[in-house]
Amino acid sequence: MSVMDTMYGKDIYAPISAERIRADLEALAKFNSTPGEGVTRLPFTKEAREACEFLKERFKAAGLETYEDAIGNIIGILPGRDRNLPAIAMGSHYDTVYNGGMFDGQAGVVSALEIVRCLREQGIELERDLRIIAFNDEEGVRFHRSYLGSYGILGRDQQKDIDTYRDRDGISIREAMESWGMDADRIGEAAWDWDRICAFIELHIEQGPVLCSEGLKVGIVQSVVGFRRYMITVHGREDHSGTTPMELRKDAVDTAARVIAWMGDFARSRSDGTVATAGYLKVSPSVENIVPGSCEFSAEVRSENTESLELFTKGLKEAINAAAELCGTSFDMVEKMDISPVKLSPRLCDMLEESCLKRGLSHKRMHSGAGHDAQEIAVACETVMVFCPSRDGRSHCREEWTDFEDIACAASAAYDVILKL
Repeated sequence: MSVMDTMYGKDIYAPISAERIRADLEALAKFNSTPGEGVTRLPFTKEAREACEFLKERFKAAGLETYEDAIGNIIGILPGRDRNLPAIAMGSHYDTVYNGGMFDGQAGVVSALEIVRCLREQGIELERDLRIIAFNDEEGVRFHRSYLGSYGILGRDQQKDIDTYRDRDGISIREAMESWGMDADRIGEAAWDWDRICAFIELHIEQGPVLCSEGLKVGIVQSVVGFRRYMITVHGREDHSGTTPMELRKDAVDTAARVIAWMGDFARSRSDGTVATAGYLKVSPSVENIVPGSCEFSAEVRSENTESLELFTKGLKEAINAAAELCGTSFDMVEKMDISPVKLSPRLCDMLEESCLKRGLSHKRMHSGAGHDAQEIAVACETVMVFCPSRDGRSHCREEWTDFEDIACAASAAYDVILKL
């Protein structure tokens, strides 16, 4: 008879503690540059450093071999009986968007920590090591470039990117790292040997309305959408808004607006779940009575369908060329991200479903419309994600909320998979 068959009785999330998850999340949320206005914790800031030190203390207190790697990930290792066996890894990210919530990413970090505590309390020594990881800079909101931490452990060459990508104040990733006392030339040292990892699990809030609207406890994620992100800068000419005839204007916002409208129309026309967003817009000068001379905006598409991603890229180029010609403007277009859709491990999905059935947890198999570190890790090892409900589907905002008991339910399913592995 297995540990799963004897341990839990009728407690759907034993031995996971929702109360300890709550305490960790509330403590982590205090490292925040916008108190009272959601949680803002951007990479390589004072708040991020405080969060890192907090996590290292918590990891060490749980008995983990703990270190911060060369790119700002926090890693803890629970030794197994046979350290030559490939390890299990679990985690998520500790950075946030601007004015976000205290659950996105962070729920996955503290759940991994809680699983370690439970294993130790139950006196369970795993056959293999368990690594838990708090990724740095998954969101990409500071430098307009995501997955710094997960790319780091994957060993991808990021030397050019850390000099190229800059924040709103013109600070490069390299400069931000150096302000933390890090040697940016050593980021390659963060890479893992992926022959030494057998599986990766990421717990995350859904960030959408499906589980909440259907009254379900757990989402078993089978696939993650791909996405492409571009930054477009339109160059026009500043003129008086009252005295300059329309045929003589070079209006940067007029150009951008035509492209942004095309983006929405394109996504709706696909009827396959494709979404398109222009989430960043900067106009100069931003004055009511001046024709805008410059407009910078983001163009992002997400889809499970690779064909839709390809058609968006082709159509976007055509739309910006046509709009610029009509409005007499010019433009620069830079690709920021190109992430392919991925399928997650069917075997690990089956394990999660078996746990949900044994525990009586309502669940469904689903895909993720948001990008995650797990999407990148899936190219290197067997990977799965487990979702817990987001109230009213809200995320990336201060109203983001997931009940702590629901996080514990999802963590209990991940706990069972770790025992099986």
